Order: sequence, then C-alpha cells, then structure tokens
Amino acid sequence: MSDRNSSMADRKARALRNAKVPTSTRVVPRATTQRKRRPVTPGRPSVRKTTQSAPRATKTGRELLTQQRMKKTFFVCFALLFVVFLRVGYLQVVKADHYQQASLDQRLRNNTIKADRGVIFDRDGNELALSVPSVTVFADPTYVVDPITTASTLASVLRLTPKEEKALAKELAATDDNFVYVARQLNEDMAEAVTALNLAGIYSYSEPTRVVAGEVARNIIGRTDPDGIGISGLESQFDEVLTGVDGRQVIERDSDGRSIPSTRSIEREPEAGQDLVLTINRSMQFQTDAALLQRVAELKARGGNAIVMNSKTGEIYAISSIRRLDTGVYTTSPGNLSAVEAYEPGSVAKVISVAAAINENRVTDKSVFSVPGWQRFDDFTIRDAFPHDLQQMTVREILTQSSNLGTVLISQEIPTETLYSYIKSFGFGAKTDLNFPNESAGLLRDVEDWRGTEKLTVAYGYGFATTSLQLVAAVNVIANGGEYVAPKLVKATIDGDGNVKDTAPSETHRVLTPSTSSMMLSIMKDVVCLGTGTRAQVELMNVAGKTGTGYKVQQNGTYNTNDGGRKYFASFVGFFPAENPEVTILVSIDEPDPSSQDRFGGTAAAPAFARLAQVAIRELQIQPTTNHDGCPANVEVVGH
Repeated sequence: MSDRNSSMADRKARALRNAKVPTSTRVVPRATTQRKRRPVTPGRPSVRKTTQSAPRATKTGRELLTQQRMKKTFFVCFALLFVVFLRVGYLQVVKADHYQQASLDQRLRNNTIKADRGVIFDRDGNELALSVPSVTVFADPTYVVDPITTASTLASVLRLTPKEEKALAKELAATDDNFVYVARQLNEDMAEAVTALNLAGIYSYSEPTRVVAGEVARNIIGRTDPDGIGISGLESQFDEVLTGVDGRQVIERDSDGRSIPSTRSIEREPEAGQDLVLTINRSMQFQTDAALLQRVAELKARGGNAIVMNSKTGEIYAISSIRRLDTGVYTTSPGNLSAVEAYEPGSVAKVISVAAAINENRVTDKSVFSVPGWQRFDDFTIRDAFPHDLQQMTVREILTQSSNLGTVLISQEIPTETLYSYIKSFGFGAKTDLNFPNESAGLLRDVEDWRGTEKLTVAYGYGFATTSLQLVAAVNVIANGGEYVAPKLVKATIDGDGNVKDTAPSETHRVLTPSTSSMMLSIMKDVVCLGTGTRAQVELMNVAGKTGTGYKVQQNGTYNTNDGGRKYFASFVGFFPAENPEVTILVSIDEPDPSSQDRFGGTAAAPAFARLAQVAIRELQIQPTTNHDGCPANVEVVGH
C-alpha cells in the first residue's frame, strides 16, 4: 500500500515539472524565486533594486524619529551657543572695565611714597628733628610658598626671637590677608640683607624715619609713630604743618609675585611738609640738660626742671626735665614736665603778693611791719621761714629774708579779691599761650571758694599750684618792666619754596607799673646779694631773683609723710643783667634729700641757676654789667 502511494506521488511530481505554465500566471514560492541577473558592466557597481512595500513603511518612521532628535539637538546646541555668545558679550562689553582692572590689580601694585616730614630747626638753623630714609619689609601671604621656611630665613637675618618667628610664620600662612609687616624702618644694610634673599612674597618699600639729633630737646619735640604721625610734644601740636602729601608709585609683578624693577613708575611725587624753626638754642639746650642732670644727681633728688627764657620776647632758649628711673639712673625725661606737672610754688610766690601791695600803693620797700616768729590764725599756726622773736622788718627785708608771716602782713594791706586778681594777671590758673600738648593750667580756685587760712597762705605760695612754665613767666614780669610776656617756642615756619614766615609775637599785658617793677627788681637784687639767694651770684654780673621752697602734699592729704618727714620742691627764679634783664632762668629741684641742708631753694636750685647763667652769658655773648657794683661780703643764709 505504501509502495503504491509512493509511485503515485512520483508520477505526479514528474507531470508537474513537465507541464508548461504561462509566465504571467505562474506562481513561484517566495522563498525559492530566482531573479534574472543583469549583466554587469565593468567599472560599474551592481545595484540591487528592492521594491518591498512593508519594510519601506518601517524605515520612514525611523527617519522621522531621527529628524526629531536632530532638531532637538540642534535647538539645544543653538541655545547653548546663544548663552555663550551672550555671556561673552556681557564680559567683553559690560564687565570689560571690571576685569581689565582685576587684571591690572593682579599684575600691578600701588605703593605709597611717604612724604618727608618737615624738619625742626633750632633758632640758628641747626637740625633738631628730621626724617631719614629707611626701608620697611612686608609680605603678601598669597605669594608665600613655604611660610615656615620663609619665617625661619627672615628670623635668622632680622634676629627675631623664637616667639616672633612663630608669630610671623602664622601671619605668612594666613592667605586671607595680602599685606603683613615683617619689619619696619630698617637701615640700608639690614634691608639689603633681607631683599638679597629673594624670597617669594616678600617685598620692601622706602619710608622716612623720624630722628632727633643727639636726642637734644626730645622732651619738647616729642615723638611720631611708625607711620610718621605726631603723638606727643611739638610733633603732635604741629602735626598738620609738619606732615607732607604722600606720593604714589606703581610696580608691575611677575607670575611669582616679584616686582619688576624696570616697570616702576611714579604717578605722583611726594611733597614734604613745612619746616619749623624753634626758639631753642641747641647748644644751650644740651648744656642745660647736662647741668641739671648733674645737680639732680648730686642732691639725690627725684628730678628737676630748668627753663632759660628771653626776658623781653618770652622766647625759650632751653627747657629741660630730668627724672630718676626706678633703677636709680638719672636721665632726661621724654616729656615736658615743666609744662604738665604743677606744684605749690612756695616762697617764689611772695614776689606776687609784695608787688601787688606796692602796685596798689599800700606799701613801699621801706614800710615796716612787726613780724612775730609764729602766729595762730583760726586754730592754724603759721611759722616764719626762720625762728625769731618779734622783729621789726621792712618790706625789703621781709622779701630778702623770705619771711612767711611778714608777707602775710603785707598781703593783708589789700583786699583778698585784689590779691586774687593779681595772681590771675601774673598768669596763674590758666595755660600759657604755648598750648603745649597736655599742658596743665595749674590749680587756682575762685576767690569765692577760699576759706579760712587759705586767704593767708596764698600770699606765701600755698593754696594754689603752678607749673614751672607758669612760674618763670610770672617772675619775668618784674624783669620785663611790669609787663607779662607769654612763653614762646616756635619762631617761624618754612614752606616748600623756602619762604620763611615768622610767628606772631608773644601776647603781652601790663601787670605792674614800671616804678613798681623797678622797686621789686631792686629788692630781688638784694635777695641774691644779701638774702636767701646768695648762691645764685654770677661773677661780673648783677643778678636779681627769688628763692622758693614748697612742701609737697602727700597721698595722705597732709604735708607729712607716713614716717613724719617732709618732701620738698625747691626753686630759684632769677634774671640778669639786673639793670636791663635779657635772660630769665628757673631751676626747680623735685624732692632733694630731705635730710640735707641742700633741700631749700637757695641751696638746691640757686647753684644750678648760677651755672646756667654762665652758659647763657657765653652762648648769647651777654656783656658783663658795666656798672657792676658787686655784692657785700657774702652771708650764707640757709632759708626759703
């Protein structure tokens, strides 16, 4: 059965192969259809042509998807390019100046060229204070590569302590700050040693340093800070006059932050400040310092003041202050103590009381008073300067011997209010016209506030306080014919063109009549010849003056120390030549040895006055008194 079926199948197959079917109607299975190949032309690639409809529809969808993606990509790219374009335009147009300046700031550094401070001269044109070149080293931490090594290297050259080196390293590591001082105002040798290291981030610039020649008159000249700003003395008082206008220099830096010397340019030249010409005589100032220093040391005192002044103009030739340090060493004071410290003047003030009574025509130099050795007033005992019984004394003798009670009796010849007005007119209770920094006005209460014995003690120098500057100007009223002349320190200014402008003359006002001042001058001449001031005598020169010894108030509110002793403030104020005074000198000794006889004005201060008078005579070429009649045989008087 199977064989039969197989033969039938074979026959059927052969029939189909031999049958002729038309081409247009012949059906060929897709998988076995064979296409007639087109002859291939040499050099021309064959191209197969497909005409399938279903695959063509699928390819179009993909193309659409691709096109959409390309559009989106193009849009994003265009948007980004547009943003970039806007940003570039913004930076190049709107922010161009800003970034250009930032670029310049990165490459350029503006350095200030400090202007020279004005020179301070003495009256003869000698330099007292001036600015000299120096170099300041600084760092820009943002350019310092190794702060620790840099600090160590600088420390070895600048001789820094380990603590200073550590602090410097810390500052160099702080990159949030682009300016740190390394060393201010070095001398040229030290500055060259630092700059030769060629350390990254370490730079330098020149600036002036203020120096006082020989430290002469440092107490009145004062000081400046490292930036050249006056902080004391005349440097502070005349800071605006002495300060110049700073210049500016531009320096370009390389990529390592080092300056390029060839690129330095000065945009504005500095202008120096004006110069000051003082009334000080440098030689006299130096000798005054030396003489006072020697005398204070001899007396084992706490300190002392000395002032040498022109009697007619008020111009100060020298003004000195000496202080004993805690170490026991004596040195010139950095401050002008003659203007800033005030003490009760003691017996020098008797000049004012006696002159007031004479000027009011209440007494003359020949008026006589019965003077006791002591007297009690309202439970307060006033003792005379020296012990004695009831004694008849003239006004001349009272002042010559410096009698406390005699002066009280003279002052009672005029109303208390009148005495007060004279004290004010002599310049007490107010600052002088110097207007020196921190100058004291002293202490003088209104007369309405005087109580009890205060109305009496002011007559001989207690109950009010005065500076040495006020005191020398007050006594100078007698030397200047009864006219007060204010002390003066600045003689002229000199501008940048060399023009000299003199300062205004000292303020003056009449205090005493010429006749009163003449009588007082005669009495004060006797003080030096016969009284308490004999040690102030000068060879071939008539001298007039007055001694004064004041007790110093202690912290316990009394004149007695805790151990029952006393501390003194001894002074002498005099002038010469007595007939026509040219120079007035004050010497005050603060706390001379209380156990010594050299604790009084006539013994502590008068000898120093005599030495300074000789200095002034020599330096100012004052001629000896032509009618010098000398003094009678000296009588040593130890008193006030």
